[in-house]
Amino acid sequence: MHEGVIVCAPETTLPEVAQTMKTHQISALVVVNTDGLALGVISRTDLANAGFIEPYMRHWRGMTARHLMTAPVISVGAGTPVAAALDLLRTRKIHRLVVTEAVPGGERPIGIL
Repeated sequence: MHEGVIVCAPETTLPEVAQTMKTHQISALVVVNTDGLALGVISRTDLANAGFIEPYMRHWRGMTARHLMTAPVISVGAGTPVAAALDLLRTRKIHRLVVTEAVPGGERPIGIL
């Protein structure tokens, strides 16, 4: 697990999302609310797919992380066995899992697998 998570707010613009990924040399951000609870994940693939259809979208400039994020977050707890996490990655056909801890009101991201 990569401890520590780079996050963004749902209102973060797509250029800001891309710049944050570039700055931190990562391929995804966890989208969190003002309480730090995980709402979704936005990845380079999401940005690339949106860029491909940009010419057909009138409101591209107003789009934010909220518009492209995958939600809800697919996550595991810190105590989840590695085999179970790998099985989830395979069965859901995803590239990353957000590791979370349960807190009042939801899940707070603490790492990425």
